[in-house]
Amino acid sequence: MLLCNPSPMIQIQCRCKTLTASSTTIIKSMVTDRTATSAQPRKATSSAFEARVSLIFALASQTSNVSQRLLFDLANETAKYVFPKRFASRNLEEALMAVPDLETVEYKVLSRRDQYEIREVEPYFIAETTMPGKTGFDLNGASQSFNVLAEYLFGKNVTKEKMEMTTPVFTRKVQSDGEKMEMTTPVITKKVEDQDKWQMSFVMPSKYGADLPLPKDKTVKIKEVPKKVVAVVAFSGFVTDEDVKQRELKLRNALKNDPLFRVKKGASMEVAQYNPPFTLPFTRRNEIAIEIERKEE
Repeated sequence: MLLCNPSPMIQIQCRCKTLTASSTTIIKSMVTDRTATSAQPRKATSSAFEARVSLIFALASQTSNVSQRLLFDLANETAKYVFPKRFASRNLEEALMAVPDLETVEYKVLSRRDQYEIREVEPYFIAETTMPGKTGFDLNGASQSFNVLAEYLFGKNVTKEKMEMTTPVFTRKVQSDGEKMEMTTPVITKKVEDQDKWQMSFVMPSKYGADLPLPKDKTVKIKEVPKKVVAVVAFSGFVTDEDVKQRELKLRNALKNDPLFRVKKGASMEVAQYNPPFTLPFTRRNEIAIEIERKEE
């Protein structure tokens, strides 16, 4: 009987051992599960960290390359102003003048006089806008017009084309009958006599020819300037309306005594400015030009 029916104490001990063994198995299982579960996030976290580090290095490398290109471009653009070009000079004032090493209007000098120079100017294209105000060289009006043209040049056009800066900027005074505008180099400001309006223009890069992008701003017009002959006088300093008026009168009077050329009927005056605003006054190059024609023999 004893063998068949163990005592209650023995039964309790057996049950305790069974429970202990079962508990140990459950605990081990839980620990294993927790270890496996905690190991997976660590692996994922490590992988995400490595990805971030790789991304940072990639961005840093890309930024370095872009910075190098920007610095190179900046150096090239700066060199155009730091190492300017110089025109053939007739006097000390012209010898001190300098212009940025930018594309400009092509011409050849036909002859030089004591007070002016005769040039044959090749055709070129311009972007032109009408200036606000009643003067051609008012700082506020000139700045507004310059910005409008610069925006077109640097991407405010239908193709978003960014074109290179050229020189000079023209400011031109024209006859009130609306004849086709004819110009030469820099930024031109021109005046419509009856309406007291002036116009400013940028010379367009020659590589585009007639295929220039259309402006988004309706106040900007694209025009072709035909080949022509002009009388030019250069001067330094900052341009003012009174100064331009006096120099134009002096040039017209001098041309009355020219043996070969005369002022073309209805010809208007234009002013070319070659330098950026920060240029020292005595090194600035400005020009007044009037279209001329050969005298009849």
